[in-house]
Amino acid sequence: MTDRKSELAGNLAKVEERIAAACAATGRPRDEVTLIVVTKTYPAEDVRILSDLGVRHVAENRDQDAAPKAAACSDLPLSWHFVGQLQTNKVRSVVGYADVVQSVDRPKLVTALSKEAVRAGREVGCLLQVALDAGESARGERGGVSPAGIEELADLVAGSEGLRLDGLMTVAPLTGEYAGRQQAAFDRLMDLSTYVRRAHPAANMVSAGMSADLEQAVAAGATHVRVGTAVLGVRPRLG
Repeated sequence: MTDRKSELAGNLAKVEERIAAACAATGRPRDEVTLIVVTKTYPAEDVRILSDLGVRHVAENRDQDAAPKAAACSDLPLSWHFVGQLQTNKVRSVVGYADVVQSVDRPKLVTALSKEAVRAGREVGCLLQVALDAGESARGERGGVSPAGIEELADLVAGSEGLRLDGLMTVAPLTGEYAGRQQAAFDRLMDLSTYVRRAHPAANMVSAGMSADLEQAVAAGATHVRVGTAVLGVRPRLG
C-alpha cells in the first residue's frame, strides 16, 4: 500500500468512527448516513485511491477543476455531486458529469439545468441550497435560497423535465442568528425538510455537516455529510 493510500485509509477510518459514534449517540442506524468526500483541489489520483477504498460519492465545487477530473475517473463507480455556487454558463459542462447538484438556489438556474439535462438525455438530482444567513427574501453570502423561497423553488424543480427534487442542503452560516450555532442551524434545516416533504415525499435527502461539524448534522438527522479536510488533509491554497 502506498503512503498516500495508507494516509487516506487511516483518515477514512477515523471519519467512519466519528459517523458511527454520532449515529449511535442518537440511536440512528449507521446506514442512514452517506459519506460524500469533497475532493476539490485534490488530483484524480486521490479520487482513484478513494474509490479503491470503497468511497462511492465525491463532491466538487468548481467546474474548471471538476470536469477534467470526472472525465479522468469516468471508469470508476462513483456518484459526482456539485456543491459550489453554479453560474448558468457552466451548467452544460456540469450536467455532463454531475449526478446531483446540491447548490440549486434560483429559478434561472433551474431552467438552465432542465434544458441541459434534457439535451443530454440525463436525469439530474437537485438539492435546494438553503441560506440560513439570508433574510426572508435575500440570498445568503455563499449562495442559497432563503427559507421563504423554498416552496416555490421546490415546486419548480419538481415540475421541470430532466430534474429530480432530492431534498435540501445547507452550509452552517458564518453570520446571522445561526452563526456559531451549528446544531440549531441543522435542526432548522430538518424542520424545513419536513415541510418540503409534505408536498414532495421523495425529497428526503438532507445534506449538512462537514469535517468540523458532522456530529451535529448527524444528530439533527442529516442523511449525507460532506467531508473533505478530515479525509484528504489540509487543502493547498488556491492561486
